[in-house]
Amino acid sequence: MADNEMREPTFLVLAALADGPKHGYALIGEAETLSGGRVRLAVGTLYAALQRLAEQGLVREHGTEVVDGRHRRYHELTDAGAQALEAEAARLEQNAREARVRLGRRSRPASALRADQGGLGSGASRLRVRTAGAAS
Repeated sequence: MADNEMREPTFLVLAALADGPKHGYALIGEAETLSGGRVRLAVGTLYAALQRLAEQGLVREHGTEVVDGRHRRYHELTDAGAQALEAEAARLEQNAREARVRLGRRSRPASALRADQGGLGSGASRLRVRTAGAAS
C-alpha cells in the first residue's frame, strides 16, 4: 500500500468525524453505517487507530463526559485530518471514475474499443493462435 493510501477503517473513522466530534462507541456505529455494515471496528482497533491518528495530527481529543458512571472521550477531526480525508476521497473518486469508464468500454462493440484506443494497429492482425502440435 502506498504511503498516500488510507486503509478503509482509517477512512471511515475520519469520515465519521467529518460532521463533528464523537465518542468511541458512536464512531464504531458510524463506521458500520458508512460501510453499509461491512466494517465493524473492534474497540481495541478503534482506540489504537485513534491514538495513531492523534500522533499524526489528524484527530484530537475534544473533551470528556460521564454517562452512567462511565467516561466518554470525544474526538474531533483536525484541519490536517480534514485535508487527508478530502485527498483520500478524491483518490477513491478518481479510481471509481476510471473503473466506470473501463466498464463502459467493456459493453461496447470491439470496433468502438479500437477507435477509443487508437486502433490495435497492424501488429494485432499478425497475431497467430498456436494449437497443440503446431510447428514452430
